[in-house]
This record gives sequence, C-alpha cells and structure tokens, in this order.
Amino acid sequence: MKKSEIKFTVTLNDELVPSKLEWEASDSGVEGKKSCNAMLLSMWDPSEKTTLRIDLWTKDMLVDDMKRFFYENMMTLADTFDRATQEHELAADMKKFAENFAGKAGLFGKNKS
Repeated sequence: MKKSEIKFTVTLNDELVPSKLEWEASDSGVEGKKSCNAMLLSMWDPSEKTTLRIDLWTKDMLVDDMKRFFYENMMTLADTFDRATQEHELAADMKKFAENFAGKAGLFGKNKS
C-alpha cells in the first residue's frame, strides 16, 4: 500500500492571524514548500456525520482574489459532487449558483452574469 503525505504550515502574527501559509505534498511533483494566501480544507467525520473544516487566509489575500477563489471552489465542488454522486441536475444547479455568484462579484466583467 502506498502512502502520501500533505503538510500545511501556518505562521501566525502577534494577533494570531495567519501571516504565512505554506503547503507541501509528497506526490505533488514539486520539491519543498509552496506559499498560498488562502486554503479551505473539509473532512467528513463518519462517526459524527458532520463536516470538519479549516478555513484560513492571510492578511495579504485580496478581496477580488477571495471572490475568484470561492468561485473556483464552487465550480470544483460541483464537478466533484457530479463525479461522486452522478446527480447531474444538482451539480448543474450548483454551477448555476456559482455563475450567478461570479456575475454579482464582477469576476468576468459586464459581459458575463
């Protein structure tokens, strides 16, 4: 059996706000730590039947970047949900919501809403 490791390093400032986020993964193909400005990690706890989350972002994360980050996460969640459940109509609804969010957030200019 093969094992893979994903590691996150969070540096906090004096107010305990993340000032630096780094990650590395044994199978990423990239040597060493990579920086990021935001991360969302969700895990399903089968015994409690609930989602455990870690949502972090640095003070350097721009609002426009956060909007794009959430849009891309919503689209990816819809794709993952579709593959995992074969619930195509629900996945399409999720994508419609994400597209509406993108339009209201002004992510793609005035031509896309």
